[in-house]
Amino acid sequence: MNIYIDAEICTGCQLCVKACPYSAIEMADGLATITEACTLCGGCVSVCPVDAIIWEAPAVEEVDTSDYQGVWVIGEVGEDGLAGVTWELLGKGRELAEDLDTELSLVVLGDKAGELAQKAVQSGPDRVFAVEDAALARYRTGTYTDVISGLINKHKPEIVLFGATEQGRDLAPRIATRIETGLTADCTGLEIDPEERLLVQTRPAFGGNIIARIITRNHRPQMATVRPRVMQRLQSQPEHAAEIIEVPVSFDEDSIMTRIIDIARDEAAGQVNLQDAEIIVSGGRGMKKPENFAIIRELADALGAVVGASRPTVDDGWIAPYHQVGQTGSTVQPRLYIACGISGAVQHLAGMSGADCIVAINTDPAAPIFEVAHYGIVGDLFEVVPALTEIVREELGSR
Repeated sequence: MNIYIDAEICTGCQLCVKACPYSAIEMADGLATITEACTLCGGCVSVCPVDAIIWEAPAVEEVDTSDYQGVWVIGEVGEDGLAGVTWELLGKGRELAEDLDTELSLVVLGDKAGELAQKAVQSGPDRVFAVEDAALARYRTGTYTDVISGLINKHKPEIVLFGATEQGRDLAPRIATRIETGLTADCTGLEIDPEERLLVQTRPAFGGNIIARIITRNHRPQMATVRPRVMQRLQSQPEHAAEIIEVPVSFDEDSIMTRIIDIARDEAAGQVNLQDAEIIVSGGRGMKKPENFAIIRELADALGAVVGASRPTVDDGWIAPYHQVGQTGSTVQPRLYIACGISGAVQHLAGMSGADCIVAINTDPAAPIFEVAHYGIVGDLFEVVPALTEIVREELGSR
């Protein structure tokens, strides 16, 4: 991969100088020049108004995959620090790194990246890249793409993992396109092929009717987004030591295409955290109409649970989308999952089959949900659910 500026076309506008997060472009004799500090992030290419910046990517046959080493996890930062999916990816990343006999690295971006890097050491990475700048305080596609693409091109990791979250699903494909590699989305399984040292990426396909196993043979890095709550976290390792690498970057706010003015929060959505819920009570088409979700909420309130739903009820507008459990909703792993009036379509099972205990309530004894349920109740949910609610209230009230 190579990048250069055509001096005959360059007008000396300096837009590329402002756009480079690594301060790798300087002005000389009125023209822009790229210095050795360039990481090939590509952030300057799109801002050039006269297309004077030429970026040449190598042909497939010219990529030497042996130049790439290491497993990387791209950290996601929430209001309370690193998001849960980041810890899960570090757990799986450690397994992959050991299978490849290589290092595990974490990349953290933000205005408090150094502080987060110190806390992340106990989660097992060998290295933590801390990229700290005020412009990275909140996620923006352009800034994050430029920084991470540059780091990848400079250090050449073999595998890069993202969470299949709103942020990860936006960021990962942008980076894959920028560095010209493959990306497997919404993975539920990752393993190493011991013979070829390739990452085998497993994901549901065609509505969950088949399971696809995907490899990236000719491009690097091998990239995947991974669903939250499908990988196991590592236990904290207080004595673990890791190298923290501070990555200096600088941004000209005027050169960034987007600016976050305000954040509007849906308070109701904030109260429905399906992925971290210990108990979930879900309703399906068997609820018959949206008003009947009231009995689901009563049972959930009695149990201290969160309300979930199947995709058809969301599609029909019976309940808000943030309640949806399944392949196209949230993947959950609660201690207890109660499915009320849910037949058990493959895409729904893909999102909840990891629950420790599944209780299914359905009038159809042949419903697919009973094949994965630990306990099944064949009966009218409008009789069974209120009865369960009353029993739960009596039991908890007597303690």
